[in-house]
Amino acid sequence: MIRIDRLDHLVLTVASIEESCEFYSGVLGMTVETFGEGRKALSFGSQKINLHQAGHEFEPKAMRPTPGSADLCFIAETPLDAIIAHLEAMAVPIEQGPVERTGAMGQISSVYFRDPDQNLVELSNYVTPGERGDTAASPVDAMNARS
Repeated sequence: MIRIDRLDHLVLTVASIEESCEFYSGVLGMTVETFGEGRKALSFGSQKINLHQAGHEFEPKAMRPTPGSADLCFIAETPLDAIIAHLEAMAVPIEQGPVERTGAMGQISSVYFRDPDQNLVELSNYVTPGERGDTAASPVDAMNARS
């Protein structure tokens, strides 16, 4: 039996490596790294996203590398209200959220938006134990109360 420990990296095929680097570093604070023979990656935590230029992918590659086909969820240390304010300040339209979802390790509160290739990006915070209960307001309720 194989036992997987963690994700090391994933690959995004993009229309413009430069635009993707600007977005993910400028909006999400990822670090742009150059490796190999001038290849680009976006690092965060203990993981990275390798970028492939559409039509000039590194081999081997996915069967159908397509810009805009990814759906990514990142867990952020930054509180969701600060994330929302930052996205608004950066003129990144929020497509949905905050909404409650189920992450790999429990309940999360998330916002959704798109990157330059129209990949769906979800930024989330885990809901801490004791933070929620039958009488606690959800992030959605809190947003509705502000309206």
